[in-house]
Amino acid sequence: MTHVNKTFAELGVRDEIVRALSENGIQHPFAIQELTLPLALAGDDLIGQARTGMGKTYAFGIPLLHRVSSDETRPLNGTPRALIVVPTRELCLQVYDDLAGAAKYLTTGDRKFSVTSIYGGRPYEPQIEALRKGVDVVVGTPGRLLDLAQQGHLQLGGLSVLVLDEADEMLDLGFLPDIERILRLTPDDRQSMLFSATMPDPIITLARTFMNQPTHIRAEAPHSAATHDTTEQFVYRAHALDKSELVSRILQAEGRGATMIFTRTKRTAQKVSDELAERGFKVGAVHGDLGQAAREKALKSFRTGAIDVLVATDVAARGIDIDDVTHVINYQCPEDEQAYVHRIGRTGRAGKTGVAITLVDWDELTRWETIDKALELGCPDPAETYSSSPHIYEELGIPADVTGQIGEPRKAAAKRSPDEKRISSADVDRPAKTRTRTRRRTRGGQSSNGHPEGSAPAAQDNGDAAPATESEDTAGDASTAARRRRRRRPRKTETAAAG
Repeated sequence: MTHVNKTFAELGVRDEIVRALSENGIQHPFAIQELTLPLALAGDDLIGQARTGMGKTYAFGIPLLHRVSSDETRPLNGTPRALIVVPTRELCLQVYDDLAGAAKYLTTGDRKFSVTSIYGGRPYEPQIEALRKGVDVVVGTPGRLLDLAQQGHLQLGGLSVLVLDEADEMLDLGFLPDIERILRLTPDDRQSMLFSATMPDPIITLARTFMNQPTHIRAEAPHSAATHDTTEQFVYRAHALDKSELVSRILQAEGRGATMIFTRTKRTAQKVSDELAERGFKVGAVHGDLGQAAREKALKSFRTGAIDVLVATDVAARGIDIDDVTHVINYQCPEDEQAYVHRIGRTGRAGKTGVAITLVDWDELTRWETIDKALELGCPDPAETYSSSPHIYEELGIPADVTGQIGEPRKAAAKRSPDEKRISSADVDRPAKTRTRTRRRTRGGQSSNGHPEGSAPAAQDNGDAAPATESEDTAGDASTAARRRRRRRPRKTETAAAG
């Protein structure tokens, strides 16, 4: 039998990179890594496709680091030599961590080999300072990369390698204009690599327009399923009003570890997170309405085990590699089969087993039928299921005596400090109440002391006492005498008497 499971050292990777990888327990490559390394090390353009969790980051990261650090014809001078473009900030940080760890023993003369991340939601200054000191590899999101390139801080003319991670999304219509602008800033003789779990034919056709005779490498056979065999998939037809109760019971299944719950909208993600927290679960949220610091904090807490449930939109469905995710719950049906593949790919990674549960509402059945047909899942008509349905307890290993509450709410409502004022929406544009108020009673157009009052309103025709009027100084500190007076219109009876 031929030896097929080679080590990275046997594949010709630099000793410094091999040493860094072995310290993390990585010695033998996955299939996608073993297939792409020879071509990538040779400088060929390629399109890499493998299921989620099968090591695509190192498939382009290891040859990229090797080529950039070993190119004697172009010694490193602090100008970026490699660029990895990713669609989300979370994926940017993950790819950066992986590459920085693999490059920690590489040196470039008088300084260490430098990898930096550039993404939005963070101040510009630290990123600009890092580029000024000298960077060899840049990992970034399109918007911030373009901003710094247009400002002259990021120089892309010296690139040797360009990588598009999650390429099918990067080349989608929403990102395509930014990607084209980035490509125009890079040299034509660069090496280009595209990687993703899903690669539709139109995306491959588009990619070939800016690549030089790329080789399409797929780590599985063409007839292989897009999802992992180690991931057990369940689909239920659930009512929207019962989903929170249903999910709270699923989260009490036997053997349930770290769990990711996916929603389609940001509002739903926050709503589900709040409801589960009220039920006593250790839960966090990641979605676009949160600040970058809050998103990073939630992901860090999920990785360290401080929370074991993470509710997220599809922002976390792309490339996020978190160990030991045992369950993935699609709270809302994904938009298409690609979204479904990436969502449930958060579990069952690297040969581990996992459970994927999809809750389909009645108005989502048509969308689910399309996904089911495209992926050949064999479940076009999910069983109607409620939180009290016996079959879900049996199939998912949920104890029969569980309830929708596991303890006290994990997160109480935020308390206001004693000196904090409650601000309503009606007060947003209202000036501070520092006005001086004086009240004067008038009768028949005359003040109570017999002197005319210019600020009093015209008296009523029946001669009765006019109501008290309020005079306000909008400046707050101007004298009462300085107020502008209005001439009172003479009464009809006074005019007649004068005649």
